[in-house]
Amino acid sequence: MASRNGVAQRGAVKLDRPVSFRTSSFKSRLPPSQSPGNGSAVRRSSPALFGSAGSKDDHAVPGRVRVAVRLRPRNAEEMVADADFADCVELQPELKRLKLRKNNWDLDTYEFDDVLTEFASQKRVYEVVAKPVVESVLDGYNGTVMAYGQTGTGKTFTLGRLGEEDTSDRGIMVRSMEDILADISPETDSISVSYLQLYMETLQDLLDPTNDNIPIVEDPRTGDVSVPGATIVEIKDQHSFLELLRCGEAHRIAANTKLNTESSRSHAILMVQVKRSVLGREDDVSSENGDPSHLTKPFKPLVRKSKLVVVDLAGSERIQKSGSEGHMLEEAKCINLSLSALGKCINSLAENSAHVPFRDSKLTRLLRDSFGGSARTSLIVTIGPSPRHRGETASTILFGQRAMKVENMLKIKEEFDYKSLSRKLEIQVDKLIAENERQHKAFEDEVERINLEGQKRISEVERNFADALEKERLKCQMDYMEAVKELEEKLVSNQKPNHCLVDGKWNGEGPGLSVSKEATELQELLENEIDLRKMAEEELKNLKGQLGLYTQSEAGGDAEIFKLHKLLEEEAQQKKKLEEEIIILRSQLLQSNFEAEQMRRCLDRGGSGNGFTGLDSSMPPVRNSYPKDIGNGQKAPVSTLFEQVGLQKILSLLESEDANVRIHAVKVVANLAAEEANQKRIVEAGGLTSLLMLLRSFEDETVRRVAAGAIANLAMNEANQELIMAQGGISLLATTAADADDAQTLRMVAGAIAIYAEMVLQLSSLLCNKLQTKLRSEGGIKALLGIVRCGHPDVLSQVARGIANFAKCESRACTQGMKSGRSLLIEDGALPWIVQNANDEAAPIRRHIELALCHLAQHEVNAKDMISGGALWELVRISRDCSREDIRSLAHRTLNSSPTFRAEMRRLRIDY
Repeated sequence: MASRNGVAQRGAVKLDRPVSFRTSSFKSRLPPSQSPGNGSAVRRSSPALFGSAGSKDDHAVPGRVRVAVRLRPRNAEEMVADADFADCVELQPELKRLKLRKNNWDLDTYEFDDVLTEFASQKRVYEVVAKPVVESVLDGYNGTVMAYGQTGTGKTFTLGRLGEEDTSDRGIMVRSMEDILADISPETDSISVSYLQLYMETLQDLLDPTNDNIPIVEDPRTGDVSVPGATIVEIKDQHSFLELLRCGEAHRIAANTKLNTESSRSHAILMVQVKRSVLGREDDVSSENGDPSHLTKPFKPLVRKSKLVVVDLAGSERIQKSGSEGHMLEEAKCINLSLSALGKCINSLAENSAHVPFRDSKLTRLLRDSFGGSARTSLIVTIGPSPRHRGETASTILFGQRAMKVENMLKIKEEFDYKSLSRKLEIQVDKLIAENERQHKAFEDEVERINLEGQKRISEVERNFADALEKERLKCQMDYMEAVKELEEKLVSNQKPNHCLVDGKWNGEGPGLSVSKEATELQELLENEIDLRKMAEEELKNLKGQLGLYTQSEAGGDAEIFKLHKLLEEEAQQKKKLEEEIIILRSQLLQSNFEAEQMRRCLDRGGSGNGFTGLDSSMPPVRNSYPKDIGNGQKAPVSTLFEQVGLQKILSLLESEDANVRIHAVKVVANLAAEEANQKRIVEAGGLTSLLMLLRSFEDETVRRVAAGAIANLAMNEANQELIMAQGGISLLATTAADADDAQTLRMVAGAIAIYAEMVLQLSSLLCNKLQTKLRSEGGIKALLGIVRCGHPDVLSQVARGIANFAKCESRACTQGMKSGRSLLIEDGALPWIVQNANDEAAPIRRHIELALCHLAQHEVNAKDMISGGALWELVRISRDCSREDIRSLAHRTLNSSPTFRAEMRRLRIDY
């Protein structure tokens, strides 16, 4: 039968590309009937699933759209109405074939990637249709799972069943999220979900019913489609996802028709964004002889962003069978039109047509990446068995056959992970700081220990020497006392009569012999004393020698301590340099984060830049002219550096000997000055004086530009204005304007003078006149007129703004009687430039100059100069053609109130 009608040959698609995508895990989940050992079904269908997907690089790989067909069992109505008729389809799942009855004798045969009978479980349907797509999404590819079929054939049951009563009934949406949550890491990966419906060609948010007209945005560079107005919900667990699905289903539009009691009247689209952090390794390093070396470059952090789109299409229906009427009829028309547009796109892709009409419907615009794009797509077509709906069943089958011919080019979307690299660098910096502090503390402890040990040894030596000296002194004193005592005893005994009786007679020689003997003894005692004295002197000499040795050792300890102190001073200097380098590294690190975030936002907005083409990241923002860009409530990088390092340390770097350190420090101070909360602290800490000193002495163009911007920001504070004036800030700005040729520098200087003139305007009349005269005497007006040589519109706008503020301040002073005589602007030669640019094409420049002319004309003494300079004609034009009512009225009143102007207009016969 297939060879006769030729349908099978046309419908079947043959692909022989190998697939290496999670093969082991996919085969392990197949039922026994589909295992590789039980036949050739998997061997044929697996290569045809999606094509090759083994490569993880940025090159695209082909992947055909996979199509499976699922048969719904008969419902109660069909069992009664079609009891006498056989099913219009016959399934052969083992051969992946489907036969459609044309009549009782003739059948058309079709082949699909998978054929699911009415007895197929929800788990079986998920593993065959959606699980390979979910696994590819986890690998970094975009994926799409879509259900197509007649109304009432089980599309919503297949995709969106929650399984609250029976867990085995869980649909593809629930099971997909279960596998995604099981595979990701909560610490490094994230999942976000949006749930939308396309109702009558209007994209609505199912999570926020008030958001009922969401635009579809296409990136002209990459062709990616996004819905920036949709609600995005972060998913942490399965429970929160089920609550989200319940909320979305409650808001989805459904109706009761003859074919389905709960017929979906809109296309439901579930978008799951998966962001995963991976490590990508660079290529091998080649050796000199060309052979690849075993060395490799370090891993670089990457982020893979993939998207899973699950689409539950509304069922196609015939009006005669569904019985739709009224508003339901309009809904059916929109559904059929969008499905028809989808069929046209698939036909064009299957036939390789040069033009694919994606823009005919919002549904095809949303599915642009799914058919013919870079997504891995799986389509399940649902059919019913009833022979009454054979036409709709045949149309559904042919739709699936055409979709099998569509081939996508799959791409992995990877981005460099700036945030991860930033965190790693911060950790490394913190580790180096902690290690340096530990080494410094250990060095200080060692020095303190050596000092204590030396002092202890010196004290012990001194104490031992004092004890030995005291013992020797006591010993000598005792010996001396004993010797004196013996001599006294002997002297007393010698003074007694020395006569002795021998044999009854006095012996006359007795006393002489006794005295001689005593003298001999005394001489011996004296010699002994002398010897003892010599021994004591020698002992004393030895002790003194030992004391000298100990004194020398103490002097050596002092030299060692001096060396240690010198080492400590060198260590302190090295620590100071390291702290400066750490501050610079921190600021550079935070600045790189800020620039990466700005780049990401710029890419999200389609690459739109700022209006000033010469602006660079080193230029500080000038408040009132260029607002700061603060995103998502996060602190700016400079504020973070200010909290971590401290203002005083940052200001100290302005006086660093290293030129690069000084340049970086002035950039940080300038950015801090843009915050009103920091201005008072910067001035109190001497920051204003340091900035003026840099502006006065530093020749680097970047430093002069950034310093001028910082002074402009500080001038926003009324308390700082007289201080800036007293320290010669205006004259320094005027000198900078005269020496600079860079448009950025001139814009910053002109903005600073204009802001200062604007703040002077807000003061009292007396103080305003005083400061204005001071401002002019220091060259403020001439500086503005010199800046016009640049010709850049942004610079000229700042010049016109400053001149308008000068003229307004003069007008107020003249009105209140504080000033008389010609305008300072006219005296400094500003009138020719004002007249020349009064009708400038740029609206900001023209508006400021028109105001300046009106304010100059209000003082009668300026009328003759303005008439001779051609300003009268511009005033007449302003009073007639100015787009702003207030300026036009001001010019009209000024002309009427001036006798000189009225006389000149009568002379020139100007009708007014």
